[in-house]
Amino acid sequence: MIPMVDLKTQYARLKPEIDKGLADALESCAFVLGPNVQAFEKEAAGYLGVKHAIGVASGTDALHLALLAAGIGEGDEVITSPFTFIATAEAIRYVGAKPVFVDIDAKTFNLCPAAVEAAVTARTRAIMPVHLFGQPADMPRLQSIAERHGLKIVEDCAQSFGATIGGRQTGSFGVSSGFSFFPSKNLGCYGDGGLVTTDSDEVAEQVRMLRNHGSKVRYYHDVIGYNSRLDELQAVVLRVKLKYIDEFNANRRRVAHLYSELLGGIAEVPYEDGIGQHVYHQYTLLSDRRDAILEALQKAGIGCAIYYPVPLHRQNVFARDYADLSLPVCEAVAARCISLPIFPELAEADIRRIADVVRQAVNG
Repeated sequence: MIPMVDLKTQYARLKPEIDKGLADALESCAFVLGPNVQAFEKEAAGYLGVKHAIGVASGTDALHLALLAAGIGEGDEVITSPFTFIATAEAIRYVGAKPVFVDIDAKTFNLCPAAVEAAVTARTRAIMPVHLFGQPADMPRLQSIAERHGLKIVEDCAQSFGATIGGRQTGSFGVSSGFSFFPSKNLGCYGDGGLVTTDSDEVAEQVRMLRNHGSKVRYYHDVIGYNSRLDELQAVVLRVKLKYIDEFNANRRRVAHLYSELLGGIAEVPYEDGIGQHVYHQYTLLSDRRDAILEALQKAGIGCAIYYPVPLHRQNVFARDYADLSLPVCEAVAARCISLPIFPELAEADIRRIADVVRQAVNG
């Protein structure tokens, strides 16, 4: 059996550091917004090259609070991708804004800048690019569009921790950005966790209030807030893993590049556009033989998944509002995509075995 993600192997390697950190945290009994959360926020901000990093309870909360603190609200329009996890659009709806779905680039699966510009209206207030599967969106072009139209950028970095554009980290381009630390992410904790990043003191102050019941001083509340604090024990795990993130991402790239070497010509392998460095949260192929590949991998005991089988504008929750919207590139990609196992510890022999199964399925 080869899983999609092998958390056990990574934990075995990091166990001494993680277990000691957890034991120390338990001994301290400082469980809410304690020293590990504060230390992780400082360390993450330093790594990402931003002024502020604020830990929250999940990636979904990170996007929600990032939008709220950026001033996006009722009646606003936010241009975003239909080819992503639903949390992206949920967060936009949470603040009372409307997701405006536009088509994606056929190679990178990220927002198509030309489609973004064509969708700008008098109600557009922000662009929310998704750095999908770990490949940075075309931020130089999106920033140019935002500047021309007076729009804010709020980045969805749920899948891109450590990805860079010209040496600059994703999460450092927007007025605010949201990261996820779901266990399978490149930097993952052992439960739910998230992070909001910003260079704005005002945005940071708002997020810190919003995550903690709208309070700056205990029992004094300035706004209606939320209970969305990064857990102290999850911060312990993240502090350990952060030290290894560049190594982990380099190994993800190693896995991905070997896959592409073995499968080029068999299926459409991921495309690196050269704008930024891809960190391969997922390794996603396109094939007209997708269903045959899926069946063969499952039969061989190899993990696989379809990210994402139904674009957001075709999901039941949104379908009525977007019934007349056609996004042909997104819909074609959703019908042909399949993701293979990828994690830093994946062995070469297993990569070659997986590729053989895919090849045999395609050649039928």
